[in-house]
Amino acid sequence: MKKGFSTIMSAQFFSSLADNALLVAAIELLRMSKAPAWQTPALAPMFALFYVILAPFVGAFADALPKGRVMFISNSVKVVGCLYMLFGGHPLLAYAVVGLGAAAYSPAKYGILTELLPPSQLVKGNGWIEGLTVGSIILGILLGGQLVGPKLAPMLLGFDMPGMTTSIDTAPEAAISLIVFLYVIAALFNLYIPRTTAPLQPLAGGVVELVRDFSRCNSRLWADKLGQITLATTTLLWGIFGNLRIIVFAWAAAALGYGTTQASNLAGVVIVGSVIGAVSASMVMKLDRATSVLPMGIVVGFLMIGLNVLTNVYVAAPFLIVLGALCGFLIVPMNALLQHRGHNLMGAGRSIAVQNFNEQACILALGAFYAGMTKFGLSAFTAITVFGLAVAGIMELIRRWHRRNTVQHREEVERLLVIARSDTH
Repeated sequence: MKKGFSTIMSAQFFSSLADNALLVAAIELLRMSKAPAWQTPALAPMFALFYVILAPFVGAFADALPKGRVMFISNSVKVVGCLYMLFGGHPLLAYAVVGLGAAAYSPAKYGILTELLPPSQLVKGNGWIEGLTVGSIILGILLGGQLVGPKLAPMLLGFDMPGMTTSIDTAPEAAISLIVFLYVIAALFNLYIPRTTAPLQPLAGGVVELVRDFSRCNSRLWADKLGQITLATTTLLWGIFGNLRIIVFAWAAAALGYGTTQASNLAGVVIVGSVIGAVSASMVMKLDRATSVLPMGIVVGFLMIGLNVLTNVYVAAPFLIVLGALCGFLIVPMNALLQHRGHNLMGAGRSIAVQNFNEQACILALGAFYAGMTKFGLSAFTAITVFGLAVAGIMELIRRWHRRNTVQHREEVERLLVIARSDTH
């Protein structure tokens, strides 16, 4: 890998680690304040909100400035959101501000991969960064659980700064005060991300023109016979995964009687499978064979439903490892092919913004649906069944969609695969 790749990886790790540790702290903050039950699952769609609203602008913003600078600015916004939650802001609003920073961060993070790495290393690069991202998500949840747990929380609350009195007197507040420093570490790594030789693309004139440009890019990617399949697949998978991080807390409570800290500990085992799957995909998969993994998505859907019959942690742990491995192996090649098509069609930043818009809109819609089910009293088991059936059913439709494309538009699909194959050599 080129010089600078490890710096990008480090910045991404600490930023994502903080995002997910903050999620657990926010869950515990809502629990302690006895907030309505629907507010906890509403955290995921609130985080996704600005991804959807600002989608026409963040991609162009990422292409207009050096991407390291964009990542630094975005991390600074996350710090503001974290501090807002610490000093009394409503967790839903504060997590939305953090989502604002993440919305601007993502196009720069993925866009710089296509600028820094040759196409032949895109799958490998995606394997490492997706494995690291999934790992940081699980580790962040694990860390957040420990920070609000009975062992670390009293230690944090017992720490006093000489000559300074703070209003931090609860476990989640103590956790959030430490999470701020994780964002600061990520921002410091951002300062050392190298400037690539890729030309900057100035912002188009005005809001209306940016919206029109984004709409054209979105339509172009959905019209591409390979882009539409990869975009549909990654949209669905991230929509499910974005909400499953929160659903697992309700599932662990219902199936195993776990609290916040214990549930976050159980979630940590998924890292083993997801990293193995992502790294394995980066080693064995080729860009032009990415669509061959589509049937795995159907398996993932039915495995999700299998969570409902697990009542023993010693069975649940290896089961979650297998589920994580399949997800990691599926998402990496599809994401790499999507980035390749998007980069060829419209540029790195804009293509990632289109991808984020669709994925986060799915998280927003599914999160609102799940929060609605919670508000009306449906159980975690019912929600998991609905999600699993949705994944299996929609992945089967996507598989048939791709098969129809290869029959009805054979020449175009083969031409696009030849481009992907030639770019990897």
